[in-house]
Amino acid sequence: MAKRATWYLSYNSYINQQPGYENIELLEDSVLYQISDRALQELYTNYISLANWGRKLAEQELIKTEERLINRQFRTAIERYNELITQTPSLIRRVQLGHIASYLGVTQVTLSRIRAELR
Repeated sequence: MAKRATWYLSYNSYINQQPGYENIELLEDSVLYQISDRALQELYTNYISLANWGRKLAEQELIKTEERLINRQFRTAIERYNELITQTPSLIRRVQLGHIASYLGVTQVTLSRIRAELR
């Protein structure tokens, strides 16, 4: 399986230097990196290209957050599930259904019904 980098950013932590609201559970072997705010700000000050990269990364995270919020508010659970299996089909085989249900914002019973309906 090819390795890919995935970024996660807590805006509360990034902007306010406060603990994030998020809890992230790793379900597979992963390599994690962190950098202190002080070191990051120093890099941004000394390297404008890195500061621009950081801004673009933050913008991408904001778009992902907006998409998830809109999906939860305006799309049905079936639509959200179909999008998930279209975008990341291997995920369904690797991740427990309870985690998938939680990600979709539904119960495991609801997810089971959706899966049965789509068969």
